[in-house]
Amino acid sequence: MRELSVGEAARRAGVAVSTLHFYERKGLIRSLRTSGNQRRYGVDVLRRLAVIRVAQRVGIPLEAVRRAFEALPDERTPTREEWARLSAAWHDELEERIAQLVNLKDRLTGCIGCGCLSLTACGLANPGDELAAEGHGPRRWATP
Repeated sequence: MRELSVGEAARRAGVAVSTLHFYERKGLIRSLRTSGNQRRYGVDVLRRLAVIRVAQRVGIPLEAVRRAFEALPDERTPTREEWARLSAAWHDELEERIAQLVNLKDRLTGCIGCGCLSLTACGLANPGDELAAEGHGPRRWATP
């Protein structure tokens, strides 16, 4: 298997070298060490790095990515079926995130547009903290 230096892996993945070190400390990627103790990465790390970066963009926590990667083999490039299982596991969570983002976009646009001139109709208003009885967090905007 072709190996990449830390600089080459970082350049190919579009991240800083320090990012690779951070991901490695978090258990997201692995490196091999040369006899001179220099890091080397297999080219398969590039796919993992792409998944990490895309997952971060859509708000999937790094710990969730690490747990998902535990199901993938470290000693070889994962197969198409193994990657498909990983993505299937995230499907429902991503659908929920999409619904929440659409809800936020639709409601926030109206909220910003109102300028809070009508607190009786404002989705964020909570006079007397009446929503506290329903639980923590943004009760009115939590679900679509």
